[in-house]
Amino acid sequence: MKRIFSGIQPSGGFTLGNYLGAIKNWVALQKDFECIYCIVDLHAITMFQKPEDLRANSRLGAATLLAAGIDPRKHKIMLQSMVPAHAQLAWVFNCVARLGWMNRMTQFKDKAGKDRDSASLGLYAYPSLMAADILVYKATHVPVGEDQKQHLELTRDIAQKFNHDYGLDFFPLTEPLIFGEATRVMSLRDGSKKMSKSDPSDFSRINLTDSAEQIAEKIKKAKTDPHPVPDAPPASEATRAERPEAYNLMGIYAALADTTMAAVAKEHGGKQFSAFKNALTELAVAKLGSITSEMRRLEKDPGAVDAVLRDGSERCRAMADPILDEVYRIVGFLKP
Repeated sequence: MKRIFSGIQPSGGFTLGNYLGAIKNWVALQKDFECIYCIVDLHAITMFQKPEDLRANSRLGAATLLAAGIDPRKHKIMLQSMVPAHAQLAWVFNCVARLGWMNRMTQFKDKAGKDRDSASLGLYAYPSLMAADILVYKATHVPVGEDQKQHLELTRDIAQKFNHDYGLDFFPLTEPLIFGEATRVMSLRDGSKKMSKSDPSDFSRINLTDSAEQIAEKIKKAKTDPHPVPDAPPASEATRAERPEAYNLMGIYAALADTTMAAVAKEHGGKQFSAFKNALTELAVAKLGSITSEMRRLEKDPGAVDAVLRDGSERCRAMADPILDEVYRIVGFLKP
């Protein structure tokens, strides 16, 4: 069966952008794939984390996946640090990857900012760990956003070079799965920026823990423009850039309703945004209400969340360890 691997950072509360851009698709993929969903706490510490926050956010990440509909009995929700093979394979891949490849990684440049000399080595090398996350399970597919395609290309480069260096067809060339509507959910205050939990304004995002009243208030205050709802989807990125907030709200509606931007434009095009926002609020509250209530229930039962993570991680170790053992044999390490 085709195997999915994907991960989510335990860096705080999760937003509508996380849900529509990733988690909602992960739930749907359970029908056709064997799925491994990882809380990537090793990646999280590339930037300093308070230990108590990291533990709480790791549980919150797992609770979010459970509340959204990931089935931990049929699939796996696991914690990266509980499966040592991730870090062990990453070192092998550090020796396979070339500096030129790593220097092209744009996310390091974005996250490190101007003072790159003060950034951690982990932040620079984490694409190699990301490749190990995927290939330690020989995953065949990874759901990615446009901003992560570069990392998957690096994973394929590492797999191909490993296979070539050792004259074997050992690792698969993992394929991307890129989804359609609202894979890029933008800020409610600035349609040119991604919706982010790190934005100082809470009104820039809808949190998955927001109440119905909070969702309604945020959508009501979401930035739009003086014109009616567009009567057609954007013909190009240039068209989208002319009315980014309008098309962002239409994209959110389309993703929540499991429909297309064209269908939203046909139903709501020409209406005033006040009426469209009312419809969007009703839809968002209906779709997110059950997730929010289940997350709150799970937050009160951390033992149950920890049990899911332990079970998923144990089953993942049973998958990853034989693959790592074979890599070690191929590389030439002596068996202990």
